[in-house]
Amino acid sequence: MGLCVALVGNPNVGKSTVFNALTGLHQHTGNWAGKTVDVAKGAFTWQGETVEVVDLPGTYSLQTSSPEEDIALDYLLHGEAQGVVVVCDATCLERNLILALQVLEVTGHVLVCVNLMDEAARLGVRVDLNALEQNLGVPVVGVSAGPGVGMETLKERMAALVQGELTGKARPAIPPMERVHTAQNYAQQAVASAPTPQARRQEKWNKWLTSRGTAIPLMLVLLAGVMWLTVAGANLPSALLSQGFDWLGEQLRVWMQDWNPHLKAFLLDGVYGVTTWVVSVMLPPMAIFFPLFTLLEDLGYLPRVAFVLDHAFQKARACGKQALTMCMGIFRVYIITWPQQPLCHLCVLC
Repeated sequence: MGLCVALVGNPNVGKSTVFNALTGLHQHTGNWAGKTVDVAKGAFTWQGETVEVVDLPGTYSLQTSSPEEDIALDYLLHGEAQGVVVVCDATCLERNLILALQVLEVTGHVLVCVNLMDEAARLGVRVDLNALEQNLGVPVVGVSAGPGVGMETLKERMAALVQGELTGKARPAIPPMERVHTAQNYAQQAVASAPTPQARRQEKWNKWLTSRGTAIPLMLVLLAGVMWLTVAGANLPSALLSQGFDWLGEQLRVWMQDWNPHLKAFLLDGVYGVTTWVVSVMLPPMAIFFPLFTLLEDLGYLPRVAFVLDHAFQKARACGKQALTMCMGIFRVYIITWPQQPLCHLCVLC
């Protein structure tokens, strides 16, 4: 069995960026057995040793209340990894340490990677890595995965971890609230903050985007803007694609004029007609919608939407994260139906 390490972390802490910086192009993605959740795998080489890296789905806890949490806990308990790297966000360390403490209750072969150190410095946040390492009892490495700062040190520590040169002790399980208080204490001892103008602006935006009076109106306006940009921006390329496919279809019809009528109808009116209709209708809006949604995710807005809607979704025994899937589903239905029902744009659910 080769050397293997698992990456664990909350969503939006830059875990995928760390994974990409570690593995480069030596990676592939596949579904976890029995689940519809993707798990990425890759590898890097350090001093002649190849270390496989398994990027587990982003999760806020190991309470097994979602498929992502099930996969993460299952792999930590029964996987083949010799070590676990918990990726944390230096700008909100307290929240991330809750997951780190849960992982330490499962295994002591842990390395904590504090990512986004450059972003923390920009916001006036300073993290004392030594204090954090003493409190957790496991190695701690600070990196900025985007520009690649600290990645060589991280690779060195990861290789040492899976080779058994670095090790710690698993912690006894504690009640959830005690774990929260412990994370708060560790964060207070390790983090010093002197807010910069950028940090104050970000805090102001956070209040607007998550407060009770402004969060929902802003969300509706923003999502409506994304829908309008998707539909309006797709009109011209959809029309051009449709015209191009119609012209090509006529050329094919002339070329196939002596073919069997039934075969020609099957190929042109069936296979070609349906395929080109789907491409001309779906490709342009998808090419606009998904980059816009990805941009919102990269800006950190989608987790705030999930937070705002979580209380309402809990009444239906769901969670706020499902609101994003619902939005994507509504957009897809709307994009598919709007060419046939142009007078129904205001009713996306009809």
